[in-house]
Amino acid sequence: MKEVLFVEKYLYINGEWKGQGLDRIEVYNPADGEVVGTVASGGKEETIEAIDAAHSAFPAWSRLSAYERADYLMKLHDLMMDEKEELAEIMTKEMGKPLKESVGEVMYAASFLKWYAEEGKRIYGRTIPSYAENKRMQVLKQPIGVVAAITPWNFPAAMITRKLGPALAAGCTFIVKPPKETPLSAIKLVELSEKAGFPKGVINLVTGSSSVIGRELMASRKVSKLTFTGSTEIGKKLIEQSAATVKNVSMELGGHAPAVVLDDADLKKAVAGVAASKFRNAGQTCICINRVYVHEKIYDEFLDLLTAEVKKLKVGNGLEEGTDIGPIINKEGYEKISEHVDDAVSKGAVCVTGGKGTEENGGHFYEPTVLKNVNHKMLIMKEETFGPVVPVQKIASDEEGIRLANESEFGLAAYVYTESMSRGTRVVEGLQYGIIGWNDGVPSAAQAPFGGMKESGIGREGGIEGMEAYLETKYVSVVL
Repeated sequence: MKEVLFVEKYLYINGEWKGQGLDRIEVYNPADGEVVGTVASGGKEETIEAIDAAHSAFPAWSRLSAYERADYLMKLHDLMMDEKEELAEIMTKEMGKPLKESVGEVMYAASFLKWYAEEGKRIYGRTIPSYAENKRMQVLKQPIGVVAAITPWNFPAAMITRKLGPALAAGCTFIVKPPKETPLSAIKLVELSEKAGFPKGVINLVTGSSSVIGRELMASRKVSKLTFTGSTEIGKKLIEQSAATVKNVSMELGGHAPAVVLDDADLKKAVAGVAASKFRNAGQTCICINRVYVHEKIYDEFLDLLTAEVKKLKVGNGLEEGTDIGPIINKEGYEKISEHVDDAVSKGAVCVTGGKGTEENGGHFYEPTVLKNVNHKMLIMKEETFGPVVPVQKIASDEEGIRLANESEFGLAAYVYTESMSRGTRVVEGLQYGIIGWNDGVPSAAQAPFGGMKESGIGREGGIEGMEAYLETKYVSVVL
């Protein structure tokens, strides 16, 4: 058995590592099933303690100037960059993504801290012209309060900092509940925040039962906001629970991203973009391309070029040099991918390359796969696959591409490939999605808003919109 990481690290509450007497949760490497760490299993009591700590720390933290809070965030940013290789290795061991992708995620995660360290200095109110000489009308922006964050396993560092950066910059205090699959990256981030010198209670971490911890966070009136990234199913339950306290919520939920490739597209650009989006993190991302609609005039040529690119990809342990696609996170995820491919083939789809998975030595791997002759009767065109499979459907017009792309309850991300400004503009305006990549397979950036329409979520993260999510608007009317 491999050496266990963070043997002495547990829960982080009010500036202290706690929970030594609690049960342990084992963390597995999805590439081989080996235990790579254990964390404490916190529950109701520990969650309440974390809430109280964040609530007590809020007044002092919120009174600091934006410049003082920025200094703390930049210290954490610099520490992340100094230790990016170690953090990346931890991430790959517990999540499976190739090491080069993990390094990229650490840098992406750190970018949110740097962006919001600066953006926090630009939280502006305003003065409104009054109708009376003796009246003054003002709008103030103030931190919302204690923020609880529930984060996913597929981006174990970036999905924390994308929430933590703006929350702390705005003057809020923070509690994070990471997933059971990938808590070690979160623990390392909190360890670095301790080294950065954040005051006690400003950042707290609780690992354990999602249902127990989530229930306490949602029930507490001391928690002003919940920010959640995860499935639409769980998001809906949390929204229901939020009604009891009318809690402010931000929801970044499921996706089923389409890509529309028009007949005037630069095919090399389109193929590179689809491959970059689809096969990053073994297709286990919420904005990766899940279905591709290609104009019939270029359908065969696009398939040939895409298949050639896909055949170059190497599947293996994320720690091995040259690996492009790592393991699937668990058996459940692996079986869903297999189900989608088998269903498509049984209904007439043709597997151009790939189409097989392996379960060996405790790991689950699936070949990068291209399917042609697909249609909307197939599960893979209706449900999020979360795996390295790209189904390609033929379309006859721009309008058909838009219509099929919008045939989903999800509206997180979509992509279009065309060299025509007028056609591209019409497609972009017609797509019912919160994020559009136009000739761009990797649109995410700290300075840009991220979030979806329809059942893909509520609110936005990133950019100036991401800061607004952690602020209350207060209107003040003064008669002199």
